[in-house]
Amino acid sequence: MTSTTPVPYALLEEAADWVITLCFGEPHASDRQAFAQWHARSPAHAAAWARAEAMHRSFEQVSSPLGMTTLQGIDHGSRRRTLARLGALLVAVPAGWLTWRSWHELAPPQWTADVATSKGERRTHTLGDGTELTLNGNSAADVVFTETERRVIVRAGEVLVVTHADRTPAPRPFLVETPHGTAQALGTRFSVRLADGATRVAVIEHAVRIAPRSGQARLVHSGEQVTFDHATVLQSGAVDPNSYLWQNGMLVARNMRLADVIAELDRHRPGFLRCAASIADLRVSGALALDDVDASLATLAQRFPVRIRRLHPYWTVVEPLPTSATEKYSTKK
Repeated sequence: MTSTTPVPYALLEEAADWVITLCFGEPHASDRQAFAQWHARSPAHAAAWARAEAMHRSFEQVSSPLGMTTLQGIDHGSRRRTLARLGALLVAVPAGWLTWRSWHELAPPQWTADVATSKGERRTHTLGDGTELTLNGNSAADVVFTETERRVIVRAGEVLVVTHADRTPAPRPFLVETPHGTAQALGTRFSVRLADGATRVAVIEHAVRIAPRSGQARLVHSGEQVTFDHATVLQSGAVDPNSYLWQNGMLVARNMRLADVIAELDRHRPGFLRCAASIADLRVSGALALDDVDASLATLAQRFPVRIRRLHPYWTVVEPLPTSATEKYSTKK
């Protein structure tokens, strides 16, 4: 694979994550072994690593502190995403020329969307028809109203929709679009979330008709939620009432993986917040404040065998306690 061969963006993000683990953290032997396995998986993996590592070196080699300050001061997305996008630009933009199309496609959605939030921010917008659109932290959406339909295109994160009756002579349908399909409101209140290569729709009131791009449409009733990709429904079940308490600044965890808890907290704190892989599956229950993530991290450190290590004000890692401290924790419990 040559240096000009396109590398899947998902691999660039994975490679950027490895840069963070190996170059900014304190990697364990297990981390290095996992990286070696990842790197050897395919030529594309090796090319992604070379590109992300090159971007990391370019920031280190800047004569002033500007390079690393650029990474450390990013609020509109994690450094992992920044390294990945810059890695894509390393070969995608000849002679440094960045066309508008390239910028729109490669820039973080929060920079180009009609409505957006950064990390640590939640915001409610009242649309032209009276519909309320609330964005979770680090989210982005476009709003496209025409004579025949009302459409919100979710480009990142999560939105909560409270629809309002359309008062035009011919009422227009209200749809929320994601990369995987659409959700049509049927007089309703519901949330739409992008995560892990799929879309999750949770219906709080009334009903929603979901339609995967290449699959069959399905009606989702109040109290139900479904997760689907472009082809089919992957999972369905009852709505967890705690899943949309983020609008009130709370995260209520019930036997959640620590990695998932940290990912949620990461939406609500500027900079980069990472969970070490060795403790990712630790189970967590409890209520955490989203408007004071540092206090929530301190709570986790008090209740579980983890420590909070701040590499920089914008770079925090949740790690396992040293072995001796873990033994003391187990004895105390």
